[in-house]
Amino acid sequence: MFPSVQHRPVGTNKLASDKKKERLLSIFANHCSFVTGQRLRRALQIRELYSNLYSERSRWTLVGNIWRRLQSKHAPTGKLIAALAGVFMWEDQKIGDDELRRCAWELQALESVRSQNVNPKTAVHVDPGWEVVMEKKNFRVWRRPIQGSHLFEYRVFGSYTDVTPRQFFNVQLDTEYRKKWDALVIKLDVVDRDVNTGTEVIHWATHFPYPMYSRDYVYVRRYHVDMENNLMILVSRAVRHPSLPETQEFVRVHSYQSKMVIRPHRSFDENGFDYLLTYSDDPQTVFPRYCVSWMVSSGMPDFLEKLHTAALRAKNMDVGLNDYVSIIKPTQPTQERVADNAHTGGPSQIYA
Repeated sequence: MFPSVQHRPVGTNKLASDKKKERLLSIFANHCSFVTGQRLRRALQIRELYSNLYSERSRWTLVGNIWRRLQSKHAPTGKLIAALAGVFMWEDQKIGDDELRRCAWELQALESVRSQNVNPKTAVHVDPGWEVVMEKKNFRVWRRPIQGSHLFEYRVFGSYTDVTPRQFFNVQLDTEYRKKWDALVIKLDVVDRDVNTGTEVIHWATHFPYPMYSRDYVYVRRYHVDMENNLMILVSRAVRHPSLPETQEFVRVHSYQSKMVIRPHRSFDENGFDYLLTYSDDPQTVFPRYCVSWMVSSGMPDFLEKLHTAALRAKNMDVGLNDYVSIIKPTQPTQERVADNAHTGGPSQIYA
């Protein structure tokens, strides 16, 4: 007689295998949790150590260097770490030289077409799709639809003969002076600055017409003075910054872009210049398209006239302005980030 063999049911074997897998996964998860916790505690200890050893400015320099090294070797991992650490990624968000060159080309192409047309009403159609929506003595406004959107992009070409290009340029850039002449401003501060390129992060909160809530913008801006080609360029566009989350106080505008190019008639310090402004934003209103279009197309000339008046007032009243035209960029860029005082080592004071 042979001993009888009892076969375990197939279902029982599968159940035991599943339980074994669950135990292994549980052990692995606990191990990962332990290792992650240890690394986080170690990172916090290192942070506390460096907080005691270095100033805030030096710490940001160190973080920036580590971030750039991580980005060059492990781009996805570096971006994740930077986001978790609340570091603004300048390499991804900065305004590049190619954007500045495109702005200069747009004005030059516009001037070329304008010089070839006898009738000014048929001139200045460099790109397809632009239509004239307003024409005044000193400026003309066009618009064209933004693909995939219900919004328009606007373009203003105009001239002034009673202020210098330097005064007009500086009034646009001087945030402290704008708080005085623009009654719609609620907040306007430089919150971050990259000394490598001179690019700045601006937080701007402004009143909107009743009954709309006030809006706020977070954007980067970069300016450039091209002495060789006799041009002044200012480019701004919306970004997200870790130190400026959305709040209940304002409606955040996420889509915004502004490009201004100035061509002096003679020099930066003599009266007279032409300018080209290209602008678009999404104010996130519930109003019909034609209402938004009317507000923007009428609001831009109004803002430009306020800007012109402020430049005249600065000229006639000897208002102290920061001189952004005379800034010389460092020949050997440093990897330094300035956040506490964004204008440290920045523009010098001039009197308009």
